Amino acid sequence: MTSARLRPARLSPADILRTGGVGLRARRARVVLSALGIAIGIATMVAVVGLSTSSRADLLSRLDRLGTNLLTAEAGKDPLGQEVKLPKNAVAMVERIGPVEHATATGNVDARIRRSDAVPEERSAGVTAQAARPDLLAALGGTVGKGVWLNTANEHLPVTVLGAIAAERLGISEPGEKIMMNSEYVVVVGILEPIELVPALDRVALVGFPAAEHHFAFDGHPTTLFERSTDSSVDDVRSVLARTVNPGNPSGVKVSRPSDALAAKAATDQGLTTLMLGLGAVALLVGGVGVANTMVISVLERRQEIGLRRALGATRNAIRLQFLTESLLLSALGGLAGSALGSAATYAFALAQRWTAVVPPWSLVGSLVITLLVGALAGLYPAVRASRLDPTRALNAT
Repeated sequence: MTSARLRPARLSPADILRTGGVGLRARRARVVLSALGIAIGIATMVAVVGLSTSSRADLLSRLDRLGTNLLTAEAGKDPLGQEVKLPKNAVAMVERIGPVEHATATGNVDARIRRSDAVPEERSAGVTAQAARPDLLAALGGTVGKGVWLNTANEHLPVTVLGAIAAERLGISEPGEKIMMNSEYVVVVGILEPIELVPALDRVALVGFPAAEHHFAFDGHPTTLFERSTDSSVDDVRSVLARTVNPGNPSGVKVSRPSDALAAKAATDQGLTTLMLGLGAVALLVGGVGVANTMVISVLERRQEIGLRRALGATRNAIRLQFLTESLLLSALGGLAGSALGSAATYAFALAQRWTAVVPPWSLVGSLVITLLVGALAGLYPAVRASRLDPTRALNAT
């Protein structure tokens, strides 16, 4: 009668997890420090992705609100370096383009702006003057923060509406105060909120076209023309806008799309996000090295335990699984903590910036997958080394 061959018992998944967890619970301080490296790397990556996504979402929301169908046509310079003057009827000509829904203009006014006559003329406040039409604010989607905007009743009078930065530089906080434009006092009737699509207007004092011609010798020629058309026809209008604004010298007209600056900012943010993800990956790599170091030291410290388990019948595969599980659990703890920290940082910063916080689910899933891969790689060598220990020598180790 032959005896049946003995087969080693197989560990269930629950047994593997329990065995792997025992080693971590016995060395809690070291586990926390090792997991911290993984947590920092994962937190950096999750926060970078979350903040970048939140920033782009806010930017796209602003673009949707402001519109991408605004084009500007500015007077350039001729080959001799002289500034080209746009025709006085440029707005009327642009309005004849079929898809154009709205057209308006501003013109540069030669006026020195001071807070009062006590300030010398040569010490300007860094504020320029421009003539504006009453329909400018509607075309740009701007709003008046305080006071009123230019209208058909006051555009003939010596009154002005200040941009947000212009008001700050002049020390004007409320409408009704007076400032000096050249040698004439002008009443401030309104202060604008920042104009996102045309930030240059934030530093300007705006007066009506008739008032600029009567009080400041403005010649009536517009300097910058703004037009809005249907979204589907923006490129078509752009291709003919310069010739329409100045048929005699279209090369002297610079046509641009203000929303392109916001789109370029989104592209810049994407490049910065890639750089920061690289830094997060470096931190994660350092964390992985820390996990590997912890596991190697753990194998050296637990040689007698390994030898005893081998003597009691544990297979090399069981030893490998034990230490590989410890490494995976250690990395998973760091990954979960890092995901939580990264998400919290995203929500806190987005709240401070008044953004809508967005943490893409794929970033959380991806961070967990990356964490487990790092744990597997970090624990592979220590696990194999532990499984190859000779039981006799391991038991006799001091």
